[in-house]
Amino acid sequence: MDNILATLEQILEQRKSASADSSYVSSLYSKGTDQILKKIAEESAEVIMAVKEDDNDKIIYEIADLWFHTLVLLRHKNIGVSDIEMELSRRFGVSGHEEKSSRSK
Repeated sequence: MDNILATLEQILEQRKSASADSSYVSSLYSKGTDQILKKIAEESAEVIMAVKEDDNDKIIYEIADLWFHTLVLLRHKNIGVSDIEMELSRRFGVSGHEEKSSRSK
C-alpha cells in the first residue's frame, strides 16, 4: 500500500453501495452529513485531549481516526483526495498570511 489515502478512498467509495447493516462507513453515509460531521467533531475533541495529555501514541491514533472520518466526508460529498492535494499544491510557497487575506476579499 504505497498510498494509503488513495486506497482508503477507493474502499470508502465502494462502501457507498454496501448495506448499512454490514458496513460502519455505509451506516454513516445512510445517516447523512450531520452524523458524519458529528463524528468529525468527536474525533477532533479526542485529538485535542490526546495533545493535552502529551501522549504521542494517542495523538497518532486519534489523528488517524480524524483523518479517516474526514475521508468519509470527502467521499460523501464526492470530493477526491486529489482535489485536496491540488488545493495544498496551489498554496505551496504562498505565505499563510497572504493565503488567508486572499480568502477574506
